[in-house]
Amino acid sequence: MTLPERAPLSQACAGEPFYLPGGNEVAVFERCHARGLAVMLKGPTGCGKTRFVEHMAWKLERPLITVACHDDLSASDLIGRFLIRHDGTVWQDGPLTRAVREGAICYLDEVVEARQDTVVVLHALTDHRRLLPIDKTGELLVASPGFQLVISYNPGYQRMLKDLKPSTRQRFVAMNLDFPGEEQEARIVQRESGADAPTSRALVALAHRLRALRDRGLAEVPSTRLLIAAGALCADGIPVREACLAAIVAPLSDDEALVEAMQDLVSGMFV
Repeated sequence: MTLPERAPLSQACAGEPFYLPGGNEVAVFERCHARGLAVMLKGPTGCGKTRFVEHMAWKLERPLITVACHDDLSASDLIGRFLIRHDGTVWQDGPLTRAVREGAICYLDEVVEARQDTVVVLHALTDHRRLLPIDKTGELLVASPGFQLVISYNPGYQRMLKDLKPSTRQRFVAMNLDFPGEEQEARIVQRESGADAPTSRALVALAHRLRALRDRGLAEVPSTRLLIAAGALCADGIPVREACLAAIVAPLSDDEALVEAMQDLVSGMFV
């Protein structure tokens, strides 16, 4: 068996990822990183969890490795596996192992989508030990300085279907993120989409009205991400009403009654 050379991790982007804090989340994250504490981000889809992690990786000058979790994600996908090549068998580190070796921030997005037996491999990394045992190679890795584990999920819809075990949850410092206030969200939409200020404010006002439809069965409410997409279409010359129908209403639901209700709101605001 031979160990292949590891490709260098992608460094944090050269420019600062745009993020407007909604509270003291930046300070809390910084202290968690300084003390080697794992962080759990909770919040609705598209509220800025991933952008927040990107911003903090840039601010802390740490590489960032992101893993999009899913039902088929195995422990081997995170830790690594042997590969058979023409010149022999080699070991290839998974993203978690690479982050541990290099002192990177490892971000597991939508972690509850992963199998419970996969999540368990995180336990030794999220307490005072900061260890990653690799059974297949016999290695016991101690996390390099700068390593931090960050996970995220949406408690709104996943609570009914999947959840983290209490033994896992209690290993993390939890931070609740939500959609920004109207003024702040309008600034974000304008900055990220290129839409003008009046259009950005109007899109946010529409979103707040649509979010009230959650009580009528709307599973996912309009995210800031959708507003940015609509704003980008508007900035490129698409009429606001058409942009809202294509970028906000259509992605949210296929239910005829809900779609009709959302279309009525859009038509009432944008003639």
